[in-house]
Amino acid sequence: MSAPVPAARTALVTGASRGIGAGLATALAAAGLDVALLARDGQRLTAVAEQVEALGRRAVVLAADVTDQVAVDAAAREAQLALGSVDLLVNNAGLVDAEVPLWEADPDQFAEVLTTNVYGPFLLARALVPGMLARGGGRVIDLSSGAGTRDSDVMAAYNTAKTALFRIGGGLHAAGFHRGLRAFELAPGVVATDMATGMQMHADRTDWTPLEAVAELAVAIAAGELDALSGCYLRAGTDTLAGLRDRAATGPPAGRRLVVTDWDGRS
Repeated sequence: MSAPVPAARTALVTGASRGIGAGLATALAAAGLDVALLARDGQRLTAVAEQVEALGRRAVVLAADVTDQVAVDAAAREAQLALGSVDLLVNNAGLVDAEVPLWEADPDQFAEVLTTNVYGPFLLARALVPGMLARGGGRVIDLSSGAGTRDSDVMAAYNTAKTALFRIGGGLHAAGFHRGLRAFELAPGVVATDMATGMQMHADRTDWTPLEAVAELAVAIAAGELDALSGCYLRAGTDTLAGLRDRAATGPPAGRRLVVTDWDGRS
């Protein structure tokens, strides 16, 4: 077990112009963090930045595409220069594809979803984790999904991408834990965002996950309360903060990682 990592003072949130990303940015600000906001729509980011500043925290607007390496590297430098550090990275930006079987999927859309949902988080982690390690540690949250843990008859790109995120987060944990890096796969459940409400599979849904439940877990991760669960899959709306705190207190768990089981169900 490495030395304790200080609570995060600063964060960078991707996809922060609306929905879950905007909600997490303002929740982190309310918890006392300065926040860098990254998305393609600078005008919408400015509105979120005003909410962050109204909470008494600093906000940095970074209009960039998460799939553009040059733009991501420049945004990472700007965020670290403006805030002094980025202690927490929240990889939230993402897309969904059409709800059709794989053989009906559009190849260009498949590539776009994988590039945004996988290559984007890779670029952000690659740009920011070295600075975290140089300062003795930091934290990464990937907004994951239960879709990445099971087979599905539709949305081949989205499901593939979320499975790949497990490998990114798990790799960060395996390579960086002893150096103070903590990585988490956080599934937000089904929050009533524009993306989710526009999906056919959620047309009749009434049991939406409150955004507050996602924010509560993200804030606890930022504070270091769940560091012992680094490398694990956390599920807002199913996992309670109290329950996760209890699990963290007992030490690193054996479960909640994406593995292949034996024929009898054992990993």
